[in-house]
Amino acid sequence: MGNQRSPLLLALVSVLLYSSVVLADPVTYNVVSLGAKADGETDSTQAFLAAWTKACASENAATIYVPAGRFYLRQVAFNGPCSSNAISISIDGTLVAPSDYGVLGDSDNWLGFSHVDGVTLSGGILDGQGTGLWACKSSGKGNCPSGATTLEFSNSKNIVVSGLTSQNSQMFHIVVNGCENVKMQDIKVTADGNSPNTDGIHVQLSSGVTILDSKIGTGDDCISIGPGATNLWIENVACGPGHGISIGSLGKESNEAGVQNVTVTTATFTGTQNGVRIKSWGRASNGFARNILFQHAVMMNVQNPILIDQNYCPDNKGCPGQVSGVKISDVTYQDIHGSSATEVAVKFDCSSENPCSGIRLENVKLTYQNQVAEASCTHAAGTTSGFVQPTGCL
Repeated sequence: MGNQRSPLLLALVSVLLYSSVVLADPVTYNVVSLGAKADGETDSTQAFLAAWTKACASENAATIYVPAGRFYLRQVAFNGPCSSNAISISIDGTLVAPSDYGVLGDSDNWLGFSHVDGVTLSGGILDGQGTGLWACKSSGKGNCPSGATTLEFSNSKNIVVSGLTSQNSQMFHIVVNGCENVKMQDIKVTADGNSPNTDGIHVQLSSGVTILDSKIGTGDDCISIGPGATNLWIENVACGPGHGISIGSLGKESNEAGVQNVTVTTATFTGTQNGVRIKSWGRASNGFARNILFQHAVMMNVQNPILIDQNYCPDNKGCPGQVSGVKISDVTYQDIHGSSATEVAVKFDCSSENPCSGIRLENVKLTYQNQVAEASCTHAAGTTSGFVQPTGCL
């Protein structure tokens, strides 16, 4: 009898347990219920901000739901910190930017997440409507705004983005800036091959970024890796059209954080300007790029399959007579094969003041018009192993 619990006590415990489960249930905020219109014309900015305000203030896990349809949005700032570190944004529809590029003008971004923790963004299409701005830039008028990044995460952590399509961005499609622990998977980026400055995914000043199973076709770098990027893992990415996967431009500033611990594995490049590239300005800097692995890459008619360019100086402005101060070391190219659109398939054009060191070519086979391609090395030192064609100039 002494071990038997009172029926009243058991009932009270059951009520408390049930209450705690109910309290922990996630809440969902449908943007249409908050005033958004799925007609692609009505300004739904305030409805999205209202949904974010409610989700951010929620003590429990919260979901913002965007149903099918087209939702016109001006610039939206999803700012934290939030009460919950479990906010999901589930998109079944399309978010549409202003077609008049003057509306966003020189704004840093169209959709920006700042100082958030634990945000998951899944599904949907982001339509940056950038064609008007591209035309302005290509016209040479000179009075065009720089354009806005479509989606930016800044000073945030524990971010997951999956199943998202970004199309026709004014400028960069996705930017990760000053973040920790970001995973992007099944991302699709589409823009014209001549669209200016439309990098697919740009990462800088961030650590622990993973990009998986994505297809990127745009007018600039498919993935660009800027100063201060560390511990990146990029796997199973198809690139083309575009400028390839690029570390840099580094050394734009004289005092700059370096790039290290980057792995790019299982990538395909089709008709791109570059394959795997490291690029730095030809001027003084304390930057660096080290411990880089480019592995299991297929090149199909790529202009510069393997490239280190440390003499970047567009229009010869601010660089003549200088050499790159960026130190590039411990870069491995492993199992890279396919075709080059130019005779020189491997080019290491390094700094005379800071030569490239620790360059490794392992099992590389690149051809030019079904013949052996060429390699060119300047101020570069390293080793080759396995079958290497073109034969190394290291």
